[in-house]
Amino acid sequence: MSGVLERIRHKSGVLGEIQQTMAASELVAAVGSLHRDSESLLYGNKVRILLPGEIDQLEWQRNRATDWMKLRVVSGFRPEQVWNNQFLGRVVLGVFSGLSRDLGDGVSLPSGVYNSTLSDSEIANEAVVHRVGLLNRTLLQTGAAAVNTSCVTCGEQTSFGCGTELPLGIETGGREVRSYGEITVGIAQQLATRRDDKRLLAEYARQIDEYVGRVRCPRTVLAPGAVIRDSNQIVGCYLGSHAVVSGAGKLTESCLLSSAEEPAVVGGGASVSRSIVQWGAEVDSMSIVDRSVLCEYSHVDRHGKVTGSILGPNTGVGEGEVTASLVGPFVGFHHQALLIAAVWPEGKGNVGYGANVGSNHTGRAPDQEIWCGEGTFFGLGVNVKFPADFTRSPYSILASGVNCLSQKVEFPFSLINTPSRIPDDIPPSFNEIFPAWVLAENIYMIKRNEGKYQKRNKARRETFVFDVFRPEIIELMRDAEHRLSQVHGKSHYSANDIPGLGKNFATDAAIRTAIKTYHFYVGYYARRGLFHRLICQELKARSPEAQALLTEPSDRARWEQQRQILGDEESHQEVPALLEELVARERHIAEQVERVKAKDDARGRKVIPDYEASHQLAASDGFIRETWARFDELAAEVERLLAP
Repeated sequence: MSGVLERIRHKSGVLGEIQQTMAASELVAAVGSLHRDSESLLYGNKVRILLPGEIDQLEWQRNRATDWMKLRVVSGFRPEQVWNNQFLGRVVLGVFSGLSRDLGDGVSLPSGVYNSTLSDSEIANEAVVHRVGLLNRTLLQTGAAAVNTSCVTCGEQTSFGCGTELPLGIETGGREVRSYGEITVGIAQQLATRRDDKRLLAEYARQIDEYVGRVRCPRTVLAPGAVIRDSNQIVGCYLGSHAVVSGAGKLTESCLLSSAEEPAVVGGGASVSRSIVQWGAEVDSMSIVDRSVLCEYSHVDRHGKVTGSILGPNTGVGEGEVTASLVGPFVGFHHQALLIAAVWPEGKGNVGYGANVGSNHTGRAPDQEIWCGEGTFFGLGVNVKFPADFTRSPYSILASGVNCLSQKVEFPFSLINTPSRIPDDIPPSFNEIFPAWVLAENIYMIKRNEGKYQKRNKARRETFVFDVFRPEIIELMRDAEHRLSQVHGKSHYSANDIPGLGKNFATDAAIRTAIKTYHFYVGYYARRGLFHRLICQELKARSPEAQALLTEPSDRARWEQQRQILGDEESHQEVPALLEELVARERHIAEQVERVKAKDDARGRKVIPDYEASHQLAASDGFIRETWARFDELAAEVERLLAP
């Protein structure tokens, strides 16, 4: 199970997580605070009718009303900041000092109500309404603003996009999950992939029905500090605290969860309908988001299109299309490409330009799906036919231009590439697979991504494990090494020889390299574990207590796994020797990281005339320098542990 999901392991945990997030819901609290059986939804019965002198002044200031007796104001109301408006139906006005409010992009306007038409709406203290064509069935809470916008309205009832059914993984349904404001990738993954757990699904249906009932509301709501500016139409929406809707096309039946520190933003002609946009998330540049959830700090821009999907934290979609997919954190999707019917909760991958991860039907119903592995890299122009399963092949690369048949691949860190030559007994549509190739030839990518994701993470509500080499992935590597070790004597192999190769073949040379590579990194992981146990327990390497670590079972699951790996090695070794081997392996990895970058530099210098003047070379590459600095730290610490 992925690190992003580690805290949601059991049925009770899933339901408990759901109940906890729903109980702490910002949206439920905001809607629950409304005074539904009072004169005013915002102020309860603490409102009054206008005084005759106030009506006279409002009329002098070019305000008109179908019935002045339907207006209500709060204590302290003064009409000086209410000009040139039309009031229809029941309207409640707060106190406006006229102090200027910063609305972003250099725009500042005084609090008050100006040049607008208001119907069945309430404007709280220090809010700003300016040049709104129609403000209907809307609540502006303290300091909120609606400026230069055609229409802000609401139907009879809205649930702000909550309860919307998302067809995750299968476009025609079968893994659908109903959304709510605080839903996470981990919760959605459990609900989408455990369809045989009828009790879980029934209890979730009960909880989501209750949640939707609690957030159902007869008004569009702008929470304190929320801003709508220069937009077209807002219908049945909740805009959380300090949310920003600027230059948007249309927002319909949607929820923006937001705060002053983490504002949700929709702008640039974007359209959002029946969707949830969480804290820090952004939709911009003519993008379309429909029936979807954008988790915290995800973004959709440059004409991106997301439909019936969930985007995990820190994931971005630009120009491409995501449909009926559960996409985890840190996925890069910045070009014209397609991802459809994908279950990818672990994320941390990439979809390259022209990738078509979406052949989900063959002239029949579009009811097929793909399960992507953590860190999967779909290269330029890749075509992937469904169904497909790469969950046991984390951090694998599908090379540019590959046409990938429907299959299940079970070799981590693999490269799948178009073969230069196909053996006579292999179908011509098969590709060539290189198990462990990413470890052997591109460890730079793996090590860099570990640090990159950690540095770029902005999410506060979901926790992630950034280590690539962790227990569940190590077990996949060990299993892969074992299966590869069972064959010999042929020039090449298919899935008939080695389960898990999918519809690909591998040469004997690639198999032998993969065995060595898996073995090297599994041993490296185990030696790192020993190193950390010595540090944690403040043991010197040559002490009897240190040596006892290798023979005494532990209740620490990760270290016990690492200890058993060391015990399974052919030759029994002493702790000092294992630490010296760790330093040697760490040095080898650092050298490989630098070699990968230097190889790119050498190729670039041959092709680009001023390459050295315009590119950062390996010798000065910041990440490589960090890698060597970490090696020096480890080597120094090992030297200290080895000292008498």
